[in-house]
Amino acid sequence: MRVAMVSEHASPLATLGGEDAGGQNVHVAALAKGLAARGTDVVVHTRRDDVRLRRRVRTSAGVSVDHVTAGPPRVLPKDELLPWMDDFAADLSRQWAARPPDVVHAHFWMSGLAAVEAARPLGIPVVLTFHALGVVKRRHQGSRDTSPVDRLAIEERLVGEVDRIVATCTDEVFELVRLGAAHDSIRVVPCGVDVGHFTPDGPADPRPPGRHRIVFVGRLVERKGVGNVIAALADVPDAELVVAGGPDAGELDGDREVARLRALAAESGVADRVVFRGRVGRADLPALLRSSDVLVSAPWYEPFGIVPLEAMACGVPVVASAVGGLIDTVVDGRTGLHVPPRSPERIAEAMRDLLADDERRRAFGAAGAQRAQWRYSWDRVSRMTLQVYAELLGQQAELLGQQAELLGQQAELLGQQAEAAELRAAPTPDVVANYWSEPGADTPAERRS
Repeated sequence: MRVAMVSEHASPLATLGGEDAGGQNVHVAALAKGLAARGTDVVVHTRRDDVRLRRRVRTSAGVSVDHVTAGPPRVLPKDELLPWMDDFAADLSRQWAARPPDVVHAHFWMSGLAAVEAARPLGIPVVLTFHALGVVKRRHQGSRDTSPVDRLAIEERLVGEVDRIVATCTDEVFELVRLGAAHDSIRVVPCGVDVGHFTPDGPADPRPPGRHRIVFVGRLVERKGVGNVIAALADVPDAELVVAGGPDAGELDGDREVARLRALAAESGVADRVVFRGRVGRADLPALLRSSDVLVSAPWYEPFGIVPLEAMACGVPVVASAVGGLIDTVVDGRTGLHVPPRSPERIAEAMRDLLADDERRRAFGAAGAQRAQWRYSWDRVSRMTLQVYAELLGQQAELLGQQAELLGQQAELLGQQAEAAELRAAPTPDVVANYWSEPGADTPAERRS
């Protein structure tokens, strides 16, 4: 099977931790790798954001990454990419006309827009994973939402134009139906975690004695809730908070969001207990997670949230906002604790409860590791995704067969109608008899002789 993935801003090759680089990059890279491991021919089409990038790059996992020229070849905020989607779609159309994939899987709404524009005239089916919905972002961010003004209308249109929608959690299904998506067009396939890389066993980062360690990992944007976690730390004595994310460690002093968070820590009286690590590479992240007593993920909203899964896979209990995908992944009272979003008081209460009970933390950690391995491995997620493709292609083949059968029936009917018309136009038997009996005319018997 040939699969074309479209991920306009989230390249599988991107460095994680930047403002627009995060869970979607991990998802696209890991899913593409998982599909390739099962014999699928995968090409990921993403926007060229550096003039030095080669047009095609083949990864060690056997995935081709295609850098499409659409807009200036430099990093742009994803909210500024919409004007370049026509160029993106035109490039895809040229490629797919020459060598069409069996199915296109778009990631994010702008990728969906470009994919539909390119694939629909060619008759190629399109699967779309939104990863985040504009209506949810607008609901939580209001006037601070920097998305293009057309986003909501385009998403509402896309749910009726694509052939399948892959939702990453059950909460997203309700949002999609409200947008007008048909129930039978939606399949739930969660994001996954690399259970071979994130494991309970392995080295752990050193930590100062006499203090519990709480870890936050994520992009340093306000909606991720790190400010709420810093404020909560004031009511959690004898604990340090390690914040991993944002720019490289050497660039932290010049980052505006880091400056805001440091000021908040000082105002909350916890500046000496908050450590900003900066960007932590994937190779180093498991050791940081294993060094923690609790992983806190407190976003205001979260379409899915991969970091809590990574912590669970490492055997670390999680305190998580009861929003979006975290409702599915973190089982309240079994693998962690749910808290309301934007509630430092409840975050503090949950952290104190877990830090005070070593046995409970161990039980939560073990249950989380088991849940991550059984339900969220990329092998399972890849198999589920392939099932979506196969079901879609099977239905399309069945539909084509039905259409061919219908065309055959119509052709047969037309043939019958033509035969009937010919018979109606033919001379009657009396006319034929009269013709042969005309004086001087050869009779049929005479002609045969």
